[in-house]
Amino acid sequence: MRRVRLAEEDGSTLPLVAGFGALALALVLVAAAASSLYLERKQLFTLADGAALVGAEAFDLAEVSVATGRPEALLEPADVHRDVTAFLGGTPNGGFEGLKLEEATTRDGETATVTLSAIWRPPIVTVFFPEGWRIETTATARAVFG
Repeated sequence: MRRVRLAEEDGSTLPLVAGFGALALALVLVAAAASSLYLERKQLFTLADGAALVGAEAFDLAEVSVATGRPEALLEPADVHRDVTAFLGGTPNGGFEGLKLEEATTRDGETATVTLSAIWRPPIVTVFFPEGWRIETTATARAVFG
């Protein structure tokens, strides 16, 4: 007896396996890129946070006043920028590509605001993004006496 085949199914699983393999590879590459971006931004924020702390301490002790019953220091934008620039110049930049000080200032005389940016490149698929992306982060710190 001969069996009658209704449809030819030889080799139909190979395209399915290849498609799912390509999808899995794409998901792994996206996950690796997202993790790399997250870690790079956290490291940049840590550097900005340290720079903001240095900027918040950019005052002379001789200029501290005790007007309201507690010591107060007045920050000047030029002093904040000077000390943050010196801090970044003397600190290893952590391997950031194109590290740039976007802003280092104070708006209220008590809080130092530092904005840093750097170029991030995906770890694996740099062919698709050869220029990378500029990431930016801002940190603030206050000059407060306990």
